[in-house]
Amino acid sequence: MSNKDTVKADIVIAGGGPVGLAAACSLSASGLQIIVVDAGKEVITSDELSRNATESTFDSRVSALTVASQSFLELLGAWDPVKAVRLCAYEDMHVWDGDGTGSIHFSASEIHAPSLGHIVENRLLTTALYEVAKAKPQLRFIHQDKITGVEAVQNQAGQDTCPVHVTLASGQVLEAKLLIGADGGNSFIREQGGFSLSEWEYGHKAIATTVKTENPHQYTAWQRFMKTGPLAFLPLHLPGLGAAKQQYCSIVWSCVTDKADELLSLDDEAFQESLGKAFEFKLGRIESVDKRVGFPLWQRHATDYVLDNIALIGDAAHTIHPLAGQGVNLGFADAQALADVISAALDKGEDYASHQVLSRYQRSRKGKNLVMMAAMEGFKRLFASEDLMLKTLRNSGLNITDKVPMVKHELMRGAMGF
Repeated sequence: MSNKDTVKADIVIAGGGPVGLAAACSLSASGLQIIVVDAGKEVITSDELSRNATESTFDSRVSALTVASQSFLELLGAWDPVKAVRLCAYEDMHVWDGDGTGSIHFSASEIHAPSLGHIVENRLLTTALYEVAKAKPQLRFIHQDKITGVEAVQNQAGQDTCPVHVTLASGQVLEAKLLIGADGGNSFIREQGGFSLSEWEYGHKAIATTVKTENPHQYTAWQRFMKTGPLAFLPLHLPGLGAAKQQYCSIVWSCVTDKADELLSLDDEAFQESLGKAFEFKLGRIESVDKRVGFPLWQRHATDYVLDNIALIGDAAHTIHPLAGQGVNLGFADAQALADVISAALDKGEDYASHQVLSRYQRSRKGKNLVMMAAMEGFKRLFASEDLMLKTLRNSGLNITDKVPMVKHELMRGAMGF
């Protein structure tokens, strides 16, 4: 096929990350023909990953998946492939105020649940979803290419003209009834569609890496809040080792930008010492650290998620501070909701790409996303405040909440996605 050939599909999805792939897998049940366009190379197989599963080299980017996200991945058939390689259930969560005395402890055993969630490396998540997706006959992939143009085409009487033309960097043109933007926080689809956007930079940069601690992580997610930003230690599981030797954690350290740049410039030994102090040596010394990556933090929210024949999901529609690890969970919920709306429209014989139908997806997700975004913004501002009264209130609040089982249990269920 030459680059000048026009390829028709029912849906084109921009972005082959976990959220875009989840949407593709979920939508494939409708029988619609779907093309996924991804700028990256073809994803490596889980067999290749499995051969390295006993090595202590972890992806620096991980996701804290809720029980609700796990259920969605199980429905898609993507959970078992992840589980077959490696993941880490966390059974407890310990959160404390680094500038005070407040703390709260959550335990899955309190609500008779096996875990509060799972820490999964992003590359494993992507691989599992890709393997499910590529087995679907309705799905096609275009790798190492990107969308460079989007044009809405008006249907003419008597003609079966798809309403969206998508031009790729290679010169190939795709025609589809619906274009889904799952292309991240700097979404080209959002820009080309003319979606209005509210955004601001937090003035923070997140540092992500993997560390080995002196003591085992106890299958606990740890988070310390400081005025310069939150620090999270998320447990990782290395197959073949007993619980007493599970000492690897993924860390996400959100700092004001100047502080983050300073930390990124340190050699490994100095960084380990700084990290240990910031973490109050809860797990002993930091014995080793992998390559560090830093990325600026933004809050973004599209005023609308849909137009005629275009829908945004995941970070293309909203980005959130990583302090609670909710970004990918919100994206999965978007993907599931959009697929459900489209499936219901098809059952009714409705135009699934119309604004009327797509607005149902927006109504089901926008409010919930805004609530979560507002909560995370509130947490960030609360713990960054130097106001003495607020410090006293937040510490008292944590301590009081820790002693009220009914409130704690509801918070845990919310964090699990229920």
